[in-house]
Amino acid sequence: MENRHEADEIITRVAEAGDVDAMLACDAYAQAHPERGEAVRAAVGKGHCQVAIRAGLVAGYVVTHGDFFGYSFVSLVVVAPAQQRCGVGRRLLAAAAAACQTRKLFTSTNASNGAAQGLFASAGFVRSGRIDHLDEGDPELVYVRFLP
Repeated sequence: MENRHEADEIITRVAEAGDVDAMLACDAYAQAHPERGEAVRAAVGKGHCQVAIRAGLVAGYVVTHGDFFGYSFVSLVVVAPAQQRCGVGRRLLAAAAAACQTRKLFTSTNASNGAAQGLFASAGFVRSGRIDHLDEGDPELVYVRFLP
């Protein structure tokens, strides 16, 4: 399924194996941590990943899982540095919500990650809780978006 929005020229679709190299190229963490690439390849293989295409190039991707206390969970949103603050992250979260099979979509980020917190708020997520002791001194903030 492809979502086209002419105004900002961002297309989202289910990621394919041929997209993975370009996805990882826009992910600085993946370039330094091979296990991230393995996890992304596995998610793509299971159909748990969507990609954003802008101006013909991979602009970012989102990974979801359906195993968070019976709800869907966005485990990763990556936007290429040159594509940040252009609506790519919001479009990816909207695509994850559109594909969601549950009434709630959860995600999380560290308390220190103000950019992700702002993105989640702009995409309709609200704070749902906090988990301590995952990263010492930097609590994990949980967010939820209620879906129709």
